[in-house]
Order: sequence, then structure tokens, then C-alpha cells
Amino acid sequence: MLNPTQKLNPKIFDLNVEQVPIRKGFGEGLALAGEQDERVVGLCADLTESTQMHLFRAKFPERFVEIGVAEQNLAGVASGLAAMGKIPFISSYAMFSPGRNWEQIRTTICYNNRSVKIVGSHAGVSVGPDGGTHQAIEDIAITRVIPRMTVIVPADALEAKRATLAIAKHEGPVYLRLAREKTPIITTENSPFVIGQASVLIVPEKPTVAIIACGPLVYQALVAARLLAREEIMVTVINCHTVKPLDQKTILAEVKRAGVVVTVEEHQQIGGLGGAIAELLATHCPVPIEFVGVHDEFGQSGTPPELVEHYGLGVEGILAAIKRVIARRG
Repeated sequence: MLNPTQKLNPKIFDLNVEQVPIRKGFGEGLALAGEQDERVVGLCADLTESTQMHLFRAKFPERFVEIGVAEQNLAGVASGLAAMGKIPFISSYAMFSPGRNWEQIRTTICYNNRSVKIVGSHAGVSVGPDGGTHQAIEDIAITRVIPRMTVIVPADALEAKRATLAIAKHEGPVYLRLAREKTPIITTENSPFVIGQASVLIVPEKPTVAIIACGPLVYQALVAARLLAREEIMVTVINCHTVKPLDQKTILAEVKRAGVVVTVEEHQQIGGLGGAIAELLATHCPVPIEFVGVHDEFGQSGTPPELVEHYGLGVEGILAAIKRVIARRG
């Protein structure tokens, strides 16, 4: 039987489970962070409503700056504001920030250790019809490689709200990755969120395999675990919302209990969550591992569900990866 923790929404497997865009949780969290700390300021690159930063702008117009389509300036101005004691949040589509302004983020923000919060919205192939030019599936890789950067990928809107409040209080640069589409609410208002502390969502007494997932695909991982429980294949599910720094203690403990691992992310297999987990396990706990992610391809136009399935990121892809990794254990 499944042994879900108290961190999960009890209605998660209902047919009509509530679905909310993850980016909306960020918008609500930023408005609340602005109420809690007057140093919080918002800057956007002409995508204020799309990124949900308009909620902050409506409450604090004097603390909001519309930079326009100038992502490099977005990073540079934010770095200057942080140097003067402000807590800047900058938002755009992930393909443009951190995609287009990576060098400015690296040099003006991270090199100088400025507490700028970079919010990349519309990440992953689930952006849908916008196509490959707008589908950021490399952004975890290019941000986690930068020294001093923290990388967070919330699983749902409630977690995005809690993450936004947490990073407003965090010293140093942070990349917050958000999805565009409505996704199931899998956590609760009372679920804890601590930067660098993974959430173990399903904890079988004797696990067969461990899934380590981030972002909206955590839901698919939970569905896969439920289906496999009917076959008496017990799956630990870890929501690794902080990709950098990894929660090494929790991950290693659960991997040692399970013996084999599958990573799940809406990102390239190269350089993302899977790469981070593989680096950790290669050093401390070498075990068979399979990766669910995009296989060195660009995105394309389509509906979000079509694209998730096309790239093997859905429940069927996760089930296949689990069967493969179990077979490798022998």
C-alpha cells in the first residue's frame, strides 16, 4: 500500500483535483512578500501579466519598474538595486531570463553576490503552442552551474507561493523556475517549504525504487507510484524542489533504502536535476539510475499534454523508466 505523508493534498488523486498555474502562486507570494518587507521591489521585461507580477504592481506601483524588452538591462538594474539594499525580483519568460541575459546574471548578479531573485516563467515544453523558441528546457543547467546561485523548481502553485516568500528572505541570488499551464495542487497550505530541504511525499516501508522529481511532473510521479502499488512495486517519491543545493542527506538516505533511482523533470536530461542527482550518487552511492527528461532535442508546437507525452515525460514514460531500472538491478 501507499504510505503518503501529511505533505500531500488528500484530494490529489480525485478526478476533479484543483488545478492552478504555478506562476499564479508566485504572483500571490510576491505581493505578500512586498507586504512583509518594504525592500522588495519588482522589475519585469514587458510580460507583467503573463508572469503574474501585475499583482505586485497593483499593490506597490511605486516599487515596480517596467524595464521593457531589455532582459540584459533587467539583470543590470536589479543588481544595482540589490547593491543599494533592495530585494529585487525580476521576471520574464525563462527563455529570455535567464536565457537571453545569462552573462549579465553571471557577472553583475552572481559574481558580485547580489540578492536578486530571477523568476523564469513559462519553462518546459508545456508552454505548448509557443514552440521550441519559447520552451526553455536548458535553464536549470545554465543556472545551477553558476557559483552562488540557488535553483528552485516548485511542484505546484502553493509551493511556488511558499518558495517566493522563502527566497525573499534568502541572502544571495536565486533562480525560481515556473510553469505556465494549470497543474494539480499536490501540496497543502500547511506543507513545509525549506530551501535546500527535499520533501519525501510517499514513504513505503520497503521501497522497490525511488523517484526524484521536480516541478509539475511531481504529479505524474505520484500517479505512477499509485499505479505500481497495485503490482506491489513500492515507490518512494521525493519532491526535489531545490535542485541546488541538493538535500544530500535525504536523497542519499532514500536512495540507499530503494537501491535504484529514476529522476523526472521537464528539462533536458543533460545538466538538469538528473545530472545533479547522478553527480551526487556517483560520488557517494553508485546505483542504477534512469532519467526521464528531454533527450537532447528542441521543443515544438503542440498542446501541453501532447508534448509531455511526445517527449516521454508523462506517466507512461515514468513507468517505462522504472521497469528499466528495476531490470538493471537484476
